[in-house]
Amino acid sequence: MKILLYTILALVAFAGNSILCRMALGGNAIDPASFTLVRLLAGAVVLAVILKLKTNSRGVRSRGSWRAALMLFVYALAFSYAYVSLNTAAGALVLFGSVQIVMILVSLLKGGKLHWFEVIGVVIAFSGLVYLVFPGVSAPSLGGFLLMTLAGIAWALYTIAGKGSADPLSDTAYNFIRTLPLLILLGGVAIMQCDITLGGICLALLSGGVTSGIGYSIWYSVVKKISVVQAAVVQLFVPIIAAVGGVIFVNESLSYRIILSSIFTLSGILVVMISRQQQVTSDLDVGE
Repeated sequence: MKILLYTILALVAFAGNSILCRMALGGNAIDPASFTLVRLLAGAVVLAVILKLKTNSRGVRSRGSWRAALMLFVYALAFSYAYVSLNTAAGALVLFGSVQIVMILVSLLKGGKLHWFEVIGVVIAFSGLVYLVFPGVSAPSLGGFLLMTLAGIAWALYTIAGKGSADPLSDTAYNFIRTLPLLILLGGVAIMQCDITLGGICLALLSGGVTSGIGYSIWYSVVKKISVVQAAVVQLFVPIIAAVGGVIFVNESLSYRIILSSIFTLSGILVVMISRQQQVTSDLDVGE
């Protein structure tokens, strides 16, 4: 139940990032470089404070890695620029569709195997997302599509790096902190194209401190306890949450398309989870 709760919180946080970013950039409240800069700085500060106040820490904390920090930076920057031209649902679909593909490919390259029942579940879940945006909305711009695909690749690699996390909070905090040298360089770009409002800054702060910083810490605590395939598939539910969030916060209409897409995606996720659990049970029986 704890893993389930944490997974739900993490997925809601991911969807929250899509909604907040789209609200800020789609409404021209802030430019992409400044949004990324404020977002990652806010995440670093909030996590550093939480880590400092953590009372049950013992010994040497794990400190993330420069590779994970680079992936985090690439994801956040590409994510921001992509949402200039993509709507909430389409952006989330491209992002987590590419995340799923990369994570499953990495799992296979490392010797992992997909049970045929898992393949069916993946196809069902992904079909639900395709149905959500095609047809029914205009095709995304090529530039936005490529940028969000890059963001998805970076996020997939960042997630995989969390599989070996000994301390999710500490690793996430240090990953954010390690982006500071890159943020200094990004600051030069942000100054040249600076276009910010108070509302845009508040949205970036909320995205960085809460839905990114805290949300990613929760995700790192989940991802090390589930398989790569499970981690890939459950994230396919994020576009559904983002689409519903668009209805609530961006005044998009609720349609039968969203409802049916949710049913397809949830069904696919359920199939993958049941298949994985059956495999674990079968392995235990064989071991006995």
